[in-house]
Amino acid sequence: MALAELYTKYNRVWIPDPEDVWKSAEITKDYKPGENVLELLLEEGTELKYPLDSVTKDLPHLRNPDILVGENDLTALSYLHEPAVLHNLKVRFVESKIIYTYCGIILVAINPYKQLPIYGDAIIHAYSGQNMGDMDPHIFAVAEEAYKQMARNNKNQSIIVSGESGAGKTVSARYAMRYFATVSKSGSKTHVEDKVLASNPITEAIGNAKTTRNDNSSRFGKYTEISFDRRYQIIGANMRTYLLEKSRVVFQSENERNYHIFYQLCASANQPEFKNLKLVSADEFRYTCMGGKMYIDGVDDRADMIETQRTFSLLGLKEDFQMDVFKVLAAVLHLGNVEIKGISDDRSSVNPSDKHLVVFCGLLNISPDGVSRWLCNRKIITVSETVVKPMPKLRAVNARDALAKQIYAHLFNCIIDRINKALQFPGKKHTFIGVLDIYGFETFETNSFEQFCINYANEKLQQQFNLHVFKLEQEEYMKEDIPWTLIDFYDNQPVIDLIEAKMGILDLLDEECLFPQGKDENWLQKLYNNYLNKNPLFEKPRMSNQSFVIQHFADKVEYRCHGFLEKNRDTMYEELIDILKASKFDLLANFFQEEEPTSPFSKSINFKAATPGIKPSNKQLRTTVGNKFRSSLYLLMETLNATTPHYVRCIKPNEEKLPFEYDSKRVVQQLRACGVLETIRISAQSYPSRWTYTEFYSRYSILMTQQEVTLNDKKQTCKTVLQRLIHDPNQYKFGRTKIFFRAGQVAYLEKLRSDRLRGACVTIQKNLRGWTQRRKYLRMRKAAIIIQQYVRGKRAVRQTVSAATLKQGWAAIVIQKHCRGLLVRRVWQLIQVATVTIQAYARGWLARIRFKKILKEYKATILQKHARAWLARRRFQSIRRVVLNVQLSYRVQRLQKKLEDQNKENHGLLERLTGLASAHSHDVDKLQKLEANLKKSTAQKKMFEEDLKKHKEETKQVITQLQTHNANLTEEKLKLEKKLQEKTQEMKDNVDDIRKKLFDDLAGVERERKILENGFEIQKDDYEKQIEALKEEMKCLREEKIQLQQQVQEEFLINDGLKQDITQLTNQAKVIPELRKEIVVLETQKKEQDKQFKEQMQETRAKMSEVTRQLLGGLNEEELLSRLSKEDLEQINEDGELLFAYEALKEAIRVMENHFQAQKEGYEKEIESLNYKAEHLQHETDHLQKLFREENNMNDNIRLEVKRLASENMAIPQYKQQISELQRKSQELENRLKDQAIELRGNMEVIACELRNNLEEEGSQRRILEHQKETYEKEVQELQEKVEEKQDENDQLQKQFQSESQAKNKLRQEASRLIAENMDFEEQVDMKDRLIKKLQNQIQAFRTLEKVNQVHAPVAPKEYLGMLEYKKDDESRLIKNIILDMKPRGVVVNMIPGLPAHILFMCVRHADYLNDADKLKSLMNSIINGVKQVIQDHPEDFETLSFWLSNTCHLLNCLKQYSGEEEFMKHNSPRQNKNCLKNFDLSEHRQIISDLAIRIYQQFINVMESGIQPMIVPGMLEHESLQGISSMKPTGFRKRSSSIYEDTEVYTISSILQQLGYFHSTMCQHGMDPELIKQAVKQLFYLITAVTLNSIFLRKDMCSCRKGMQIRCNISYLEEWLKEKNLQGSCAIDTMEPLCQTAWLLQVNKSTDEDAKEICERCSGLSAVQVVKILNSYTPIDDFEKRVAPSFVRKVQSILQGNEGSAQLMLDSKYLFQVTFPFSPSPQALEVIQVPSSLKVGFLTRL
Repeated sequence: MALAELYTKYNRVWIPDPEDVWKSAEITKDYKPGENVLELLLEEGTELKYPLDSVTKDLPHLRNPDILVGENDLTALSYLHEPAVLHNLKVRFVESKIIYTYCGIILVAINPYKQLPIYGDAIIHAYSGQNMGDMDPHIFAVAEEAYKQMARNNKNQSIIVSGESGAGKTVSARYAMRYFATVSKSGSKTHVEDKVLASNPITEAIGNAKTTRNDNSSRFGKYTEISFDRRYQIIGANMRTYLLEKSRVVFQSENERNYHIFYQLCASANQPEFKNLKLVSADEFRYTCMGGKMYIDGVDDRADMIETQRTFSLLGLKEDFQMDVFKVLAAVLHLGNVEIKGISDDRSSVNPSDKHLVVFCGLLNISPDGVSRWLCNRKIITVSETVVKPMPKLRAVNARDALAKQIYAHLFNCIIDRINKALQFPGKKHTFIGVLDIYGFETFETNSFEQFCINYANEKLQQQFNLHVFKLEQEEYMKEDIPWTLIDFYDNQPVIDLIEAKMGILDLLDEECLFPQGKDENWLQKLYNNYLNKNPLFEKPRMSNQSFVIQHFADKVEYRCHGFLEKNRDTMYEELIDILKASKFDLLANFFQEEEPTSPFSKSINFKAATPGIKPSNKQLRTTVGNKFRSSLYLLMETLNATTPHYVRCIKPNEEKLPFEYDSKRVVQQLRACGVLETIRISAQSYPSRWTYTEFYSRYSILMTQQEVTLNDKKQTCKTVLQRLIHDPNQYKFGRTKIFFRAGQVAYLEKLRSDRLRGACVTIQKNLRGWTQRRKYLRMRKAAIIIQQYVRGKRAVRQTVSAATLKQGWAAIVIQKHCRGLLVRRVWQLIQVATVTIQAYARGWLARIRFKKILKEYKATILQKHARAWLARRRFQSIRRVVLNVQLSYRVQRLQKKLEDQNKENHGLLERLTGLASAHSHDVDKLQKLEANLKKSTAQKKMFEEDLKKHKEETKQVITQLQTHNANLTEEKLKLEKKLQEKTQEMKDNVDDIRKKLFDDLAGVERERKILENGFEIQKDDYEKQIEALKEEMKCLREEKIQLQQQVQEEFLINDGLKQDITQLTNQAKVIPELRKEIVVLETQKKEQDKQFKEQMQETRAKMSEVTRQLLGGLNEEELLSRLSKEDLEQINEDGELLFAYEALKEAIRVMENHFQAQKEGYEKEIESLNYKAEHLQHETDHLQKLFREENNMNDNIRLEVKRLASENMAIPQYKQQISELQRKSQELENRLKDQAIELRGNMEVIACELRNNLEEEGSQRRILEHQKETYEKEVQELQEKVEEKQDENDQLQKQFQSESQAKNKLRQEASRLIAENMDFEEQVDMKDRLIKKLQNQIQAFRTLEKVNQVHAPVAPKEYLGMLEYKKDDESRLIKNIILDMKPRGVVVNMIPGLPAHILFMCVRHADYLNDADKLKSLMNSIINGVKQVIQDHPEDFETLSFWLSNTCHLLNCLKQYSGEEEFMKHNSPRQNKNCLKNFDLSEHRQIISDLAIRIYQQFINVMESGIQPMIVPGMLEHESLQGISSMKPTGFRKRSSSIYEDTEVYTISSILQQLGYFHSTMCQHGMDPELIKQAVKQLFYLITAVTLNSIFLRKDMCSCRKGMQIRCNISYLEEWLKEKNLQGSCAIDTMEPLCQTAWLLQVNKSTDEDAKEICERCSGLSAVQVVKILNSYTPIDDFEKRVAPSFVRKVQSILQGNEGSAQLMLDSKYLFQVTFPFSPSPQALEVIQVPSSLKVGFLTRL
């Protein structure tokens, strides 16, 4: 679509305005091509006919739709031009109070001149890890992007911060550095990050000053390189400075100040450490009072001085260096007050006694005379002579000021070097991020050399910026496979060539500086001659001959040539330099040492320049300021070209420094100067609007046809729709993932969308209004018809009704009534007679049928009853026979098996005794062998000592031989010397030849001597090696000796083990008398078994006696001592260790003898064994009683069945005879049973008689039981008398036999019950004999069972005490198996909650039971350390943390529950109170465990938060849980490719609920206390609220009405989850109240005063800052929504002004609620706790 077609009615345009730069107007008439006038309506209501250019016909800029205004990225605007950018920044800055805006790759930062709560640590953490397009624009977003690209690509990064003075460059750079220091915390003790940040206050103190535009203006450029290691943690930093404004030291304009450090010094003049500096107030020094502004509002120079000193110390700069710096600064101030007097026009002088001069020289330790002389004179050196020439006052003053500037400049560089050294830390630099804080483009009324250098640097930076933007555009096009077309953009290379090329402005300036008589005017004339009318970028002002004009990329700048040469030379007289060099003040003397200037970056950076630099042609040019600046600028550009740049452009909104005031003129001037508009222009020339296919489909699906919507391929659908809507294919391009639009096309699509929505609204309104009107019409029509009916009826009645007609009518009605009544009565009477007759016959027939049916059913039921009874009895009898046979056979087998097991156990004990005896004898043999080895080792030791003595004697002999040989050699040497002397006297003529020979002979002799000496040394070394070898052998012998001693100790330990085994054997030997007793009892019943047991007992006694003889007689002290020789005894006595072991062994043998003696005494006491046996009999009888109770229950059921049959038989008299016959037969059966019982057992006669009498007399089971009880009591007395006779030695046996007799009585009772039971089964005659036989067998079986139980009683079940016994050596195994190796999954799933805690506490109880303090303390410490180690080894394992948090709380509750304190014992059972700790108070350990639980809880919460935090923002804000509610807004944000992750997981609200469910189920599975679960859930819900709210505060696109609906829906899901898990009482939903209020605030109306009051009342959970932030950030999704008016925001702000609340914008997502561990006593009894075998703690013993 052509752009001209968009100039239609109601569209808006921008027209130029002299005050506001641009003004908005609305088109009142459609524009047609060819017209010269555009009819407009201004916003104030005036009409305007805007004339168009007759030649170009350029139309005014179109205004973007309101829906696009206020976007985060300026390049997302549909119409990209200057007024759109200016308006978008104004809306964001003034209305929304947002200071940051993206412009492509640039971050535009507008200085608010107000402190904003958007720089806290919470904001840093919120931006950390986020993609650049996911959050609102911020300096932290740019820093995060740089950090992320560095970590991802391993490439160096740069952040270029530029802008005018006062725009906020320094603050922005400081925040970027603070971000890096926060997100890359190294955790080391060097505090690298703090030191990097500490460099800022120092550099600001010595390099910043107050100007008319800024109270803290940086007067130098700074490039800070922050170094990172491979883990991307800060390891150091380095700074490079550019073009310090030295002239400010000696001159300040009106309302400006010198550097801050001078005023800080003057404010601290009264401090004791500064007394020797002799400082006064700042208004008394010439260098600090020139501007007339010595103080800054709101700034405390004294406090700033303290901060400066603190940062000096933090960087490691010592106080001595600090005082030296302050001395130099004070000297500069005093130098400015040195008064120079003019003697004549060409002469001047300085008084050597000037007090300031004396102080200056005293501080710097230089000569006052030399300084006073050479300040006013100059030395001129010619070929023939040296002349001292006086200078006039003006030049002397310049020399003084030049000296001050040089000293300060050197001091500044020295401090920077010291800071760089302090910021260097050990570690290899992997990558770095550079932060460039440099001055922006400057233009003043008077521009000098400094502005020229600044603008030159900005030209270079702008060129680099243009190339980088061009490169990014090309990469984007290539990535999307879109043809690349060249874009025309401004290239400032001609301006750069004009400045730096050969014979450029800088070269001509350096050339003029070479001439001693060079002047600014001569240089300017050269410029005119070379460039005027030859270079279009160079101009000459019309009204001045002292200036020149350069056309920069931003604007034309006029430079005044005065002072260019002097500033470029920066000269200082050599005489003054020599004086300073001669100073004894080391710091000052080092300033002026001649050194080759090197850059701090030259060694660490080797970059290849993007464009070849121009090298200076003359060595002398290197000393000029311009040449130095050009060289440093080349190095800076090389650095930036080798890194990935990120741009921050700081804008100054107004000159008055008013908060949130927007001056369009000043802003547009800076936008033009900083390259923002150039970026917009480059973007507008191509395809600035870029949408993904998904975004386009979501936004413009309303423009699609039904056929297009049904297509599955969204990409193809988007192509089809665009081809249909926009006919010109050049207006858009299809990429791989995006659609690229020309400028204005998105606005056109938005117009089509709004037209479609408007048409749809009109259609809906039309139909709705028609429907309502139709309903209204139908109601009116219906009402009219009803009214007409009544009116017409009334009229007809009045016309037709008269008196005669009324009478006739009533008479006819009466006649009809009587006639009709008569006819009806007759018919009714006939019907009544017929009906009664039919009913009588029908009812009789039905009654007869019913009677026959009842009779048949009755007969059938009687037959069925008898048949079913017979079948049931038959089935039951067969089953019962089988069950009884199985029971009896099983019991017999079990008793036989018990006998066999007892025999086996006896054999095993005997074999173990014999094995122990053999092992003991084997150990004795082993000790004898060790003694033999010890003898051998001592003999070998003696042999080695003798060999060593022999070797020593041999070495002494060799040494003496060598000494004699050496003496012989010396004698020979003396003889040779004598011979040489004689030969020299004889042969004086041939002195030279003889000398040579003599030298040769001497050399040979010397070599021989050296050879001999070397041989001697070699032999000596060999002997020393042999000695060392002997020493090593002696060491080996000693080690063998130590090993033997260790073996003896091991044998001692083995003996201890044997002693423990013997004690166990003694305990087990107590069973032998029991076996003997059992054998005696069995002799009366089974003679064969009695013989076998007697033989076994004899064998056992024989073997026990043999073992005891071996154990007691196996070791004899005399025999052992006789085996050892005297030498061995001496050796043993020397060492002392073997004798100690032998004494311990003897002691062990004595203990064993005592044990065996006690064992013999125990054999004679059989009372204890009988007691033990009685207990076993009691438990066995209890078991039999349970079995008989089961049989009784079965018998009762049978008797009930018999009674039921008897009751049924009462109706039939025939069955009476059968019952009598069965009773008679049952009596006969009783007689036969009685005879059988008399034969089997004599004492059963009384029982049978009583049973028969009871059956005959009463026939009732109840009376039978009573009589049985009486007979049982009699038998119990008889059996008790028998037991008392057998147990004369102990009275306790009476109770045991009494229990035995009771068991017998119960057996008889059960036998009688079986007899009564069999009587019920005698109904069938054919089964009598077989049942009698079965009963006989049962009686016999019970008889034998009773006899066997008298002898063999099973072991009674133990009654546990709730303690676990363990050995001291097993403590580490306990901790390892229960704590260290415990896995939360698998085995733990099937455990009871808190089982490890209960096991550990049961071990603690055992230590307390033993009253062993050391054991208890060791166990508690091991438990605590073990849990700490587990938590330390698994810091990120949620299940492990949950499991041990639960068990730690369980252990803490156990320690409280069983502590014995009354407050913890209220809910205990009596048995639990008995299990309380008896001897120790563990309150201190409880406190330690409580602290440990708090630590685990905090780590547990951190793991849960880290697991759920990545899901919160996508699930709560980004995902559409309500489909169709949200709609893609046409943001078109140009996300950087490096910031996009296509494979990231998509989280929804279901993901959050699933994760919460996993956390909850795991905590419940591990048995965590419900109150603790509620606290954890509350903490998670607070985190969800905090993270969601923080994201809303930082994301303008989330502040919309539809998003509020989405948030409220997600909150309802969370509420449902809480109800489902029964966690309403956790107060978790209360933590989400601020989020609920935010969702409500986004949906409520925001226009009237009532709305403002309601918002203030309802949003009590939000602070005033947060409410205002949400209102300012509210963004409509469609044109139908309205923005929040600034007046409404101010109204709400005024209402909330009095409310007390936090001034912080962000919620603290790291906040933790205070945790409390509730006391929940365990209902689990310690006695019943079973330890699973899967825990592998078999070494624990239950007590």
